[in-house]
Amino acid sequence: MIVMGIDPGSRNTGYGVIRFSEGCCSVVSCGVIRMKSSTPLAERIGQIWTGLEEVVASAKPEVMAIETAFVGRNVRSALILGQVRGAMLALATRNGLPVREYAPREVKLCVTGSGAAGKEQVASMLSRLLGFGESSMPSDVTDALGIAYCDISRNALAMVGVRRSKEGNVLKRKKQGWSAFIDDHPELVA
Repeated sequence: MIVMGIDPGSRNTGYGVIRFSEGCCSVVSCGVIRMKSSTPLAERIGQIWTGLEEVVASAKPEVMAIETAFVGRNVRSALILGQVRGAMLALATRNGLPVREYAPREVKLCVTGSGAAGKEQVASMLSRLLGFGESSMPSDVTDALGIAYCDISRNALAMVGVRRSKEGNVLKRKKQGWSAFIDDHPELVA
């Protein structure tokens, strides 16, 4: 399974593509699409589209995972982000990619075990989980990789029988059948 995670932004859009194969995750591609704030919004959205379309064409993801929209006090920023996200959703639809959305807190919880983790903690944990070392990647990239990893954790790992608690911790595989029943209820065995 190949998942493309996107950290949307109207000036900097981070992306990270992770492959999950044979129980292991590896980074396929990652980076930031940077635009000048002086560039008109319509052109920036076009640059984001073009940049992400190139990534989709080369990495061939099967899923697009996007950070959910955050609405703070600045309504204008929320509207601009909505337009950027709309372009990403259209790109995913055009390429036949299902879209899954994750809140920042959910991503942090999945990657670090704490929904209140800082960006540095997320980056440090991802470097261990994905084996890319302690390089100084921009937070837009580590956020995008975190989103992709969260999607894999929530979906692909479940397909191979790995169960997780609500906190995101891996649970032991539950035994099934008569031997599991006997192990769970020794008092009923004569």
